[in-house]
Amino acid sequence: MTIYSQHANRGKSQILATYQSANGVVSKTVTSLGDARLAAPIVDALNRISAFATVPVSVHDRRERHVHAYPHKHLAALTDVAARAALLTGAHSLWYEYVCLRLHQALDDLESALLTVPDAVTRAIHSELELEESELRAALAEYSGTSSEDEPEIERHWEFGHPFVQYDDGMDTLSDETRGQFDRREAEFTPEEREKAAADLRVLVTAHSRAGGMWASLDDAGSVIFAEPYDSDGFYMTVQAPEPGDADASWEIEIGRWEPDDPDEAYGDHTSATGSSVIGCALRVAPSAEEIAYLLKSVNEKPPLLAEWAEAPVGADLAGTKLVVTKRYGS
Repeated sequence: MTIYSQHANRGKSQILATYQSANGVVSKTVTSLGDARLAAPIVDALNRISAFATVPVSVHDRRERHVHAYPHKHLAALTDVAARAALLTGAHSLWYEYVCLRLHQALDDLESALLTVPDAVTRAIHSELELEESELRAALAEYSGTSSEDEPEIERHWEFGHPFVQYDDGMDTLSDETRGQFDRREAEFTPEEREKAAADLRVLVTAHSRAGGMWASLDDAGSVIFAEPYDSDGFYMTVQAPEPGDADASWEIEIGRWEPDDPDEAYGDHTSATGSSVIGCALRVAPSAEEIAYLLKSVNEKPPLLAEWAEAPVGADLAGTKLVVTKRYGS
């Protein structure tokens, strides 16, 4: 319910909290720092925290053609460090658990950013989170009709369906389209399958976030990472989680390559191309986020690895890894 920004003032960088009040939009100073470079990651983390905390309680859960409210359990994590572990264990819905994971990451990023600032700044930021949580809880209680008459007046205005937050986290996490894609994916899941899919989603999202700045993306339903680093000569890698309803499915890592649709064109000078799998590695044991992140970082640092791996025969290890090729496509 709050948008954060930084503003230069008299040689310092002020961190501002902007929100809607009964009298219009208001901006107040949370704290200030002498170095704008220290303020920037704090502002970024605060904006993500506010958005991930606010949006789930500002929209309806419309799965199965019903209208329900999303849980409020994630709000406790804003101020209670012990409650943050619960952000990584639920199975309410794929989208909600995805948002909870993003909230956990944002809270971690904030704490990391606060390690290099004075204690007074840290206290001010934590006080701001306490205020954000209490104001949002009070607004929700008023909206649901459960507030009491003796509760203090709410300073920050909240409106269902119109959360006052900065949406852009670079991943479209909070968009209606993303929520719809997750909802469609889990539409036929049993509760047990949804729990498994949520756990696999956390592995992929965590690996993706730890991989750094390489060109890698999560697919729309959060079940595949697609990685195509610059200068890879058309080779790419996918990491795919198994479908929860398929008892025989396993995690799959594949190396593929784009081939020009016109055989007379060379890759790089082509007008269009189609991707096709070259080799596949079916994993006997589910990988950890750290193991997947290592693969992503490896091909980012050395893109020619993909071409090298693509030459490996069935039964051979991919160089520098413990992955074993279990299939060659087209042979």
